[in-house]
Amino acid sequence: MSARFVYWMNVSLDLYIERGPDDHSNLDGPDWVRIGEPLHREFNRRAQSMSMFVEGRVVYEMMDPFWPDARTNESLPAFLREYGEIWTSMPKVLVSRTRTTASHNTRIVGGDYAIDQLAALRQSAEGDIGVGGATLATQLLRAGLLDELMLFTHPTILGSGRPLFDDPHPRVDLDLLEQQTYDQGVTLHRYAVRGTS
Repeated sequence: MSARFVYWMNVSLDLYIERGPDDHSNLDGPDWVRIGEPLHREFNRRAQSMSMFVEGRVVYEMMDPFWPDARTNESLPAFLREYGEIWTSMPKVLVSRTRTTASHNTRIVGGDYAIDQLAALRQSAEGDIGVGGATLATQLLRAGLLDELMLFTHPTILGSGRPLFDDPHPRVDLDLLEQQTYDQGVTLHRYAVRGTS
C-alpha cells in the first residue's frame, strides 16, 4: 500500500494562506492565525502521526532554524519544544531548485523531475506524508498525487493574498473525512481528494 500526501495548511475563511510575502516573517506567525496551546498540542499530535514531511523551500526555510533551536530553548513552553523535537527528528524531503544542502534529517529533490521523484516516494513509502507549501501542493494536485487536504480554518476574512492553491487549477471534488472545532473559533476540515491516482 502506498503512502498518502496530506496538504496541511492554516487558512482564512476565504481560503487564503497569507496576505503577503512577509506574513510569516515573525516567530508568532501571521496576526490572523489563532494558535493557542490547545491547538498547538493538536498540531503536535497530528505531526507525530506523520511518517514524513515534504516541504517546499519557503516553508522549509521558515521552519529551519527556529524549530531545531526551539527543542532546547527553556524560555519556550513545553508544547513548542515538543514540536521542535518532532519537526527536527522527522524524515523530511525538501523540494527546491536552488538549495543544495539541508540538515536535520532532510534530503533534497529538485529540478525538472521533482514530481516524478515524489511519485516514486509515495509509491515506496507508507503512512501519511505531510505536505507544506502551496506551490508544491498545486503541483501534486495537478499530477493526481495529492490525497488529502487538512485545513485548519481561522475565523478571519483576509479579502486578498496567497490562495490555498496556485491558479489556474481544474475542478477538484472532495469527500469530508473529519471535522473538529478548537479554541478561539478555529475549525478543522479534512477532505479526501477524489480521483487521486
